[in-house]
Amino acid sequence: MAWTGNVLRVNLTQGTTSVEPLNMQWAQEYLGQRGLATKYLSEEIDPKVDALSPDNKLIMTTGPLTGTMASTGGRYSVVTKSPLTGAIACSNSGGFIGAEMKMAGWDMVIFEGKSPKPVYLYLENEKAELRSAEHLWGTSVWATDETIHKELQDPQVRIACVGRAAEQGNLYAAIVNDLHRAAGRSGVGTVMASKNLKAVAIRGTRGVGNIKDPMRFFKVTEEAKQVLQQSAVTGQGLGTYGTQVLMNVINEMGAMPTRNMREVQFEGAHKISGEAMHEPRESDGKPNLTTNGACFGCTIACGRISTVDKGHFTVQNKPEYWHASGGLEYEAAWALGSDTGVDDLDCLTYVNFLCNEDGIDPISFGATVAAAMELYEMGAITDAETGGLQLKFGSAEALTKATELTVKGEGFGRDLGLGSKRLCEKYGHPDLSMTVKGQEFPAYDPRGIQGMGLAYATSNRGACHLRGYTVSSEVLGIPEKTDPLSTEGKPELVKAFQDATASVDSAGICVFTTFAWTLDDIAPQIDAACDGNWTTEKLLEVGERIWNLERDFNLRAGLTGADDTLPKRLLKDAANVGPAQGMVNELDVMLPKYYQVRGWTPSGELTPETRQRLGL
Repeated sequence: MAWTGNVLRVNLTQGTTSVEPLNMQWAQEYLGQRGLATKYLSEEIDPKVDALSPDNKLIMTTGPLTGTMASTGGRYSVVTKSPLTGAIACSNSGGFIGAEMKMAGWDMVIFEGKSPKPVYLYLENEKAELRSAEHLWGTSVWATDETIHKELQDPQVRIACVGRAAEQGNLYAAIVNDLHRAAGRSGVGTVMASKNLKAVAIRGTRGVGNIKDPMRFFKVTEEAKQVLQQSAVTGQGLGTYGTQVLMNVINEMGAMPTRNMREVQFEGAHKISGEAMHEPRESDGKPNLTTNGACFGCTIACGRISTVDKGHFTVQNKPEYWHASGGLEYEAAWALGSDTGVDDLDCLTYVNFLCNEDGIDPISFGATVAAAMELYEMGAITDAETGGLQLKFGSAEALTKATELTVKGEGFGRDLGLGSKRLCEKYGHPDLSMTVKGQEFPAYDPRGIQGMGLAYATSNRGACHLRGYTVSSEVLGIPEKTDPLSTEGKPELVKAFQDATASVDSAGICVFTTFAWTLDDIAPQIDAACDGNWTTEKLLEVGERIWNLERDFNLRAGLTGADDTLPKRLLKDAANVGPAQGMVNELDVMLPKYYQVRGWTPSGELTPETRQRLGL
């Protein structure tokens, strides 16, 4: 049936573990991973709970296709209440640990309470042990990974852990697995560290063999892999350039947020693009990109593995950073580069290494540095606050130093660890924070891509591109082309993307497959693997149910329709160049219609009819 049917509950306060059966009725209603864990969380905690209190819970969760032969079936998610936003947090990661968890026999691990001392969970099939992590506290992700592997003497153990930033209370700390894959957004790592949980180490040897119809599953997954291979995006573009294939495309259409989103094109974009990563350096004749990489079961292989020039100022006399490691994805390259005005590719790669090494979200970090640079430029932040660090746009040296301080939680890095919302409030200019619900924007300016503005404003976890990636339609023409500068039809488009994505995120596969697949390709795979009758229509209903459950959680947490908005800059200050020149985002036109097509009240609350229809 693809689900293992097993949930591990870890009471960190008492230092105990217990096993319970998965709620199969909920599995039929919410599928798995994002949806199912959100159901568990919403039933088990008060949404008004302090996110960093022991009363919050942290759920690591897989989907029914995780660990199977379905392409990209290596995903897992972390679901909790976010300390950054106060809203629901669901952060998705690839790599190998999700499949390892499933092969150990678990659909979900629920962490509750707080350990009196630092611990890590060692999970080997049915054996679950909490072990001391006091010797690991205060060390980085990379050091923790190395130490645990040495202790366990098993190179195939998969590890997810937090770094020093999470321990120091950085509000956008990530949980990093497999050294450079991450449940990266919304501060899920901060919650993990607040529970004195340093790491989770998993070894699974059981495999995933409980498929409903193995022969049909083999057939439909093979057919789906052919669809991916034949797509220009998933069969060619992502493998060659990774998500960085978008850097020059988005810049040329005037939707590249630049220097804290004051501008919409970056003159240095070509220097930090996917194409630039392939070009040999003048210094050593080697390209930034060493190779591409794939997560478990992935036939796309969009991952970047990069190397920094050994002579570059960032790594001189630092041989520990001379090895190949996780390279720049588009969102990180934008946040660390375009948004701060830095066009030094080796600098951005080194900074990205640091984000991986100590587990911080490069999107939130880069956007927070950009806000700090604008505050510094206008004199609201001075050298007295920064300790002499001159936070000037375009300064690779300033970005490097800011990163080194932030990952360790030292000096002005503690202010940067607050995120841009709290930073800008602290220094008297809240309007300079480019956030929704307290979470920083990704790499698409909503003045040049109107649908993304609506998607950002209504995202249940704060500003996010992966909750409803209308760029696929508005820019790439997938599954059909819509005008990025028009608001016409965007409420319906955003809802459709949000609902479909919620189902994909709950299945255990990667959302990048949807550059080639529709739910018509995904439904047969789930139906062959899982008990029940899984059709495209059912997946859309499940996705809509998940979206509304997340919305309900946020409403109960105290958020309202007033939080479905964008920064004034994007609503009042027109794009300065490009196709969208003279335009702002017309959220006021789209939002009322969006509420209507959602079946919500004019103030953004679920109607009784919607609750009844979806069984909420």
